[in-house]
Amino acid sequence: MKVLITGGCGFIGSHLAERLLDRGDRVQVLDDLSTGSMENIEHLVGREGFAYRIGSALDVPLVAELVDSADVTVHLAAAVGVKLIVEKPVHTIETNVRATEVVLGAAARKKKLVMVASTSEVYGKSTTFPFREDQDLQLGPTTHSRWAYACSKALDEWLALAYLREQGVPVIVTRFFNTVGPRQTGQYGMVLPSFAAQALRNEPITVYGSGEQSRCFGHVRDAVEALLRLMAAPEAIGEVFNVGATHEVSIRALAEQVRDAAGSASEIRLVPYSEAYAAGFEDMMRRVPDVTKLERVTGFRPRTSLEEIIRDVVADQRARMIAHAAGRAPTGAVRH
Repeated sequence: MKVLITGGCGFIGSHLAERLLDRGDRVQVLDDLSTGSMENIEHLVGREGFAYRIGSALDVPLVAELVDSADVTVHLAAAVGVKLIVEKPVHTIETNVRATEVVLGAAARKKKLVMVASTSEVYGKSTTFPFREDQDLQLGPTTHSRWAYACSKALDEWLALAYLREQGVPVIVTRFFNTVGPRQTGQYGMVLPSFAAQALRNEPITVYGSGEQSRCFGHVRDAVEALLRLMAAPEAIGEVFNVGATHEVSIRALAEQVRDAAGSASEIRLVPYSEAYAAGFEDMMRRVPDVTKLERVTGFRPRTSLEEIIRDVVADQRARMIAHAAGRAPTGAVRH
């Protein structure tokens, strides 16, 4: 099978590319390196069946060429990370919506399967837990750029399903919940690698807000497994799936566990949202997925323990620090 991964130099995309190659598929990666990195795929360059193009998912002729030559497109290219989203809402909206439109338009010519990556952010301020794919969404006001990402990804979902209904494009939508693991960086506000890096440097671990807000962290290995199983499931076409772990942890407790795993003496410092983001920033106290639908269709649900996830992230951040201190790029060849 030939698979195109937009955003394939990113965290999830690079792990997906590796798994596909390991099972004998051919992989083409497209990335503009705005948030992705060549470090993530350098260990794949030269492998049989792997190719990459540095370019934008907004480039209509390029995307048309690549989608046309693939059997499946996994569309992961997007603006990501709370920090980037709050600081650059125009970039967020234009990148997420337009790129998805370009990919779907290219796929419509030959009715190629497209997997569209969405996010738990679309649930917004909903307080109905756990989140189910068919429940109502509740977003904040347009005056708060915090919600630009959620709105853009919800529009991506509607657009994908509209292409299915009107033009017969087979689509599958996946809503990722706090996917973490090796190769993820804290550059754009990703909490777990940020905590790990701070702990390893014995710096204060900065927790925004009260620290009582909770999240469910899933290993990238499980997210990739879910993608592969959904890709092979005909009954998944036209459906939306939560992809994530279901064990909750408060952000303060997460910081404590990361500190312990790193053997660190770091203090945990609470930072008000008003100091970290624009005035009026809103956050959700809980975000918990219902993965019943994913398990019913694929027979799989993420089960990697938080302890193992933290160990992997701490080990990855430690390896990055050692590599950078030695003046070389960290290897991307993290296997499980």
